[in-house]
Amino acid sequence: MPLLKRRLGVHTSISGGIHLSIGRAAELGCNTLQIFSHNPRAWDVDQIPKESVLKFRELRKSHNIDPVFIHTSYLINLASSDKEIIKKSIKLLIKEMDIADMLSADYVVLHTGSASQDTGETGRKRATDALMIVSGQKEWKAKLLLENTAGERGDISSGIKDLAEIIDKTNRPLIGNVCIDTCHAFQAGYDLSTQEGISGIADEIKRHLGIKSVKLIHLNDSKRDLNGRVDRHEHIGIGKIGSNGLGRFINHPAFADITLILETPKKAEDDDARNLKAVRDILLSEHR
Repeated sequence: MPLLKRRLGVHTSISGGIHLSIGRAAELGCNTLQIFSHNPRAWDVDQIPKESVLKFRELRKSHNIDPVFIHTSYLINLASSDKEIIKKSIKLLIKEMDIADMLSADYVVLHTGSASQDTGETGRKRATDALMIVSGQKEWKAKLLLENTAGERGDISSGIKDLAEIIDKTNRPLIGNVCIDTCHAFQAGYDLSTQEGISGIADEIKRHLGIKSVKLIHLNDSKRDLNGRVDRHEHIGIGKIGSNGLGRFINHPAFADITLILETPKKAEDDDARNLKAVRDILLSEHR
């Protein structure tokens, strides 16, 4: 696939106004982006000024930023055993979907949550019930993407089968399929550093979800070794998956036309530019 047609972006700051994220992405040469729609560590959501919303839409069109992804708050936990947390999570997820439609965003990315001491099956049942409540409120133009998780204690969606179970049991138009995070997959035991491991996850996705269900790849290297069950992202090419593994993954026939968003560390001003260059180099090498 020609490099210029591959949609590549980063998770972009909304500091100073949500519309400013578009310019930041464009300056990095991105043609897609992911943002938080508000402070991801707060339950309360401030109203976005109408002028900022209009500017966001206009700038998106003028810079050809497409698709647009909103990542939900870190606080949302649809698998919690605490009924009050689930109630607040449902309310906040509805708000996230409303904001997505207001901004004309395409997808909302969700970590379904953690069941803590309970079994994954119990947690997935709670998450499914919560998603059915959300989907019963209204229909949105934006679609929800369920993201695979790293397999930390209590995770209910680290396996492809887990994601498929939630989607199948929810059975609602709300869910627009899945986002696959490479670091999370590696931490959950999918060895993306090898061709065999990449073919394995591709086959599992085909079998349980269908390849067309993957609408987004969160392209992240991993600080920890395979099956570490810890969510720690690393810069592209210097983690345990490595450039070769990530390159084989994004150029695999099953994943070769899927949008890429980086969620790599941002400790220095040039981190995003450096990681984007690493990915572009990988993509260019495939077409030389």
